[in-house]
Amino acid sequence: MSQKVLLNEKEVNIILHRLACQLIEKHNDFSNTVLIGLQPRGVFLADRLAKILREDYKVKNIQLGYLDITFYRDDFRRGDKTLEANTTKINFIVEDKNIVFIDDVLYTGRSIRAALTAIQSFGRPNEIELLTLIDRRFSRHLPIQPDYRGRQVDVINNEKVQVNWKEHDNEDSVYLIEK
Repeated sequence: MSQKVLLNEKEVNIILHRLACQLIEKHNDFSNTVLIGLQPRGVFLADRLAKILREDYKVKNIQLGYLDITFYRDDFRRGDKTLEANTTKINFIVEDKNIVFIDDVLYTGRSIRAALTAIQSFGRPNEIELLTLIDRRFSRHLPIQPDYRGRQVDVINNEKVQVNWKEHDNEDSVYLIEK
């Protein structure tokens, strides 16, 4: 098993600031926009972006939530391994809001489809956008594309993209791992 560094800590930081600036450009003061990190790995990216928006760019109205999509997945009950649910934490109204789904890697698009279904339990948003750190562009099973992407990566089937976060994995990095 070999691995190649796609992004180091400095590059991850630069990309996070660029993504934050793109969000500010589109959503201005965030008065009608909410950020929702998709469980489990999208929450690290969502937390980091919310922190950058608040501390570095002084955006005051950031509403951040977490959405668990486990039971909305189309592969639920299809595999041998038992899926574990995560916590959904949405302490605000999504009705008529602009939502930005945040996930670390966009692969087949199935997680995003599940998120689109799951969010309906909380109301009818005005608009939903997608922000991903890594876009594995030739792996899509569904017609889903990110509105904001950190980096686009061409990955062949026996390769995996692994995103590491300081808060969870002790480093900010992205690796391409060949199985």
